[in-house]
Amino acid sequence: MILRGVEIGLPEEGLPEETLAVIQKEVQENLDQLRPNVILETMKGWIPDLLAFGIKLLIALIIFAVGSRIIKLIYGMLNRSFQRMGLESSVKKFLLSVLNAAMYCVLCFIIAGQIGVNSASIVALLGSASIAIGLAVQGSLANFAGGVLILMVKPFRTGDYIVSEYGEGTVHTIGLVYTVLNTIDYKQVVIPNGTLANSALTNATAMSKRRLDLTVSIGYDSDLKRAKQLLKQLYYDHPSINKEEDIQVYVDSLGENSVVIGGRGWLSADDYWNTRWELIEQIKLTFDEEGIEIAHNQLYGNRKDCKTD
Repeated sequence: MILRGVEIGLPEEGLPEETLAVIQKEVQENLDQLRPNVILETMKGWIPDLLAFGIKLLIALIIFAVGSRIIKLIYGMLNRSFQRMGLESSVKKFLLSVLNAAMYCVLCFIIAGQIGVNSASIVALLGSASIAIGLAVQGSLANFAGGVLILMVKPFRTGDYIVSEYGEGTVHTIGLVYTVLNTIDYKQVVIPNGTLANSALTNATAMSKRRLDLTVSIGYDSDLKRAKQLLKQLYYDHPSINKEEDIQVYVDSLGENSVVIGGRGWLSADDYWNTRWELIEQIKLTFDEEGIEIAHNQLYGNRKDCKTD
């Protein structure tokens, strides 16, 4: 006889039904008592592990709370230090974000080790992923490093006029990957920071003032002294030229067909281009009025190609 999975041996002649009912009842009661006891014993075996995990989790929460507070304090100290250093806002935000993420990563590793997670495997996985990503975006990372270098070293700032082999113009934007220049005719030149950081460039507006040098070629038959007087007067009369600085007019060279005279004066860097254009125009108009010939190259045809009547 099998009763609910329990095999019970009976004599061949059998038992009365009343006896069978009593046996079945007792067996059922024993089974009902056995099931809770087995579950209870199993749960009792889990209690030490659960308590240990709970303690580790509690310690991890405490570490997270204390670590977050420390990270906030360090973040505030770094922010104030970067402000005193005068870093650009973009590079300051970037560095703060990177350092903040790095500190939280360290905190997560500490918490993972406290809980029992193998931190070495996580570090290996992140290292492999970083290498793969770095190889995939190698060029962009070079430009990114160049942008950080430009923002930290500050060879130029937004609004400066720079000249490089890749283009020239007023700096409109200094990004972490590209620098955007606005040319004089208001075209935009986008230069990767990697190439810009590794090449020579001229910052024309790094100083508050600039020297304006102009040269003009006049004919040998023209009045040299009068031409020098006129050129010097044009420098003195222009309102953007600094009269407290020395204004010079000189003979620069003697060419085959002309005498080259030059002038130089100091002015604000912001007024350089407008003043240059205005003085060049005034030189032409004034010399024409005074009869000073501005020399130019003259092309003559080949004699054997000329026809005579």
